Amino acid sequence: MQTPLELQIQTLPDSPGVYQYYDKDGKLLYVGKAKNLKKRVSSYFTKIHDSGKTRVLVKKIASIRHIVVPTENDALLLENNLIKKYQPRYNVMLRDDKTYPWICIKKEPFSRIFSTRRLVKDGSEYFGPYTNFKTVHTLLELIKELYPLRTCNYDLSAGNIKSEKYKVCLEYHIGNCKGPCEGYESLERYQSNVNAVREILKGNFKESLKDFKNLMQELAAEMKFEEAQKIKEKIEVLENYQARSTVFNPRISNIDVFTIISDESMAYVNFIQVSHGAIIRSHTMEIKKRLEETDEQLLELAVVELRERFDLRSKEILLPFELDLGPDVKITVPKLGDKKQILDLSERNAKFYRMDQLKQIKIVDPDRHTNRIMAQMKKDLRLPFEPRHIECFDNSNIQGTNPVSACVVFKDGKPSKKDYRHFNIKTVEGPNDFASMEEVVYRRYKRLLDENEPLPQLIIIDGGKGQLSSALKSLDDLGLRGKITILGIAKRLEEIFYPGDSIPLYLDKKSETLKIIQHLRNEAHRFGINFHRDKRSKGALQTSIESIPGIGEKTMIALLKEFKSVKRLSAAPEEDIAKVVGPAKAKKITEFYKSKT
Repeated sequence: MQTPLELQIQTLPDSPGVYQYYDKDGKLLYVGKAKNLKKRVSSYFTKIHDSGKTRVLVKKIASIRHIVVPTENDALLLENNLIKKYQPRYNVMLRDDKTYPWICIKKEPFSRIFSTRRLVKDGSEYFGPYTNFKTVHTLLELIKELYPLRTCNYDLSAGNIKSEKYKVCLEYHIGNCKGPCEGYESLERYQSNVNAVREILKGNFKESLKDFKNLMQELAAEMKFEEAQKIKEKIEVLENYQARSTVFNPRISNIDVFTIISDESMAYVNFIQVSHGAIIRSHTMEIKKRLEETDEQLLELAVVELRERFDLRSKEILLPFELDLGPDVKITVPKLGDKKQILDLSERNAKFYRMDQLKQIKIVDPDRHTNRIMAQMKKDLRLPFEPRHIECFDNSNIQGTNPVSACVVFKDGKPSKKDYRHFNIKTVEGPNDFASMEEVVYRRYKRLLDENEPLPQLIIIDGGKGQLSSALKSLDDLGLRGKITILGIAKRLEEIFYPGDSIPLYLDKKSETLKIIQHLRNEAHRFGINFHRDKRSKGALQTSIESIPGIGEKTMIALLKEFKSVKRLSAAPEEDIAKVVGPAKAKKITEFYKSKT
């Protein structure tokens, strides 16, 4: 069933990438790039377009697909690849055979270095492509200034040089070339300069940047501001220079990339096709789990199906782990380098696709979303039941003054604010978090038992092993140990402690289970702190008002309700105070605060 267009737009990520519009028959209409996919795609459906062509395009759009990439530059390059591959009807730009420029280190004796738009498979090295032409010119200028390399296209073989076939040109006489054509520069020395240029093109130019900055400062000191500005512009280009692109890499030929992300009920397999160094296709498929299939089993099935569906003939496949796909295919599991970057990009797209699907489920079928999260929490926290009812405790005090505690309640993963409770500490003197925790946990569950109210499946204690042990004593006293799961969460490393277990549990920082636990902890802290502040403020206000001669308890309560704090009361005009307690008492109060200033 086709997902409604409005829902597809609503769940797009706020990341750079490429979007593709398809009509109801699945035909590609348009490819575009975006710094923020959600904002860019949304603009098509919220703006009134002047162009009739764009209005017709928007009417025809039935589905949207997207590919997430690391940077806006990568989005530009991927857009270029896809438009040239598929020639969408509504794309006019980039449909010709022109491409972004490269910088080439030619494979030949005394290598030339130049910009080109054509990749020739002759063993030469290509760096780029570059979406910013200014970067290409700046890099070539930098190379020319630092290293005197030849610009001629002579065949400088050893035999030609020995036979004195060529003569030095003007470039030699003005100092831009050392004359290798007549043997004035050795091949070893020349190639050492080429190796230095290669490092610059890879992005390793810290020393060059340092030299440029020193030169800029020298020019500025000599009042040569125009020259200094030109150097500054070169520095800015170099500092923003990115040596490698993830979506276009001439070092990688024809490969297929497959990754898998899975949860309790679904698996998501992303496939990326790389042809002649360029990503030309990305697709993510969903697989519903029937039994307890492993990721290896599901990925093996998906690879076979996708290779058949898209008629893929690549001899090399990148995978996150080893699989046996027969003798005709080379399996690579990259750990570093360019291939690992493409594998990571595929995994990132699988994760984003899963997030999009989960957002859609949350909007369309919230019960299914809740059931999935509860099942995930049960698995992650090793619970006997789904934690439909969770309670979290937190203590608040400042140097032992006004100690309070808060209990927040989540039902089905969401705050149930009507069930929140706060506690004044009654039996503990001074700052003792452990004893305070023991008291409030006992009072909370003693009351629930007395009133025959339902108990939670999970209790979370904000604190480490000490607070957890104290809470556990109260459960022991009430005979609830073993009937309710209890755990503690320490703030520093988000460690989760279980009673009697010396080794903490560490959840994935991006997991939904940890996010819900953090939400509970933060809510308990917020609720407790607010109550503590109110209590402290009222205490200070009461103490201040009680010291005013002729002001009794009823007057004090009326002032508390109206002014909330001592600061407000002391700054209030006498007429405003008189409206609450009458002119005689208002005069006493204002005179009291005037005498204090």
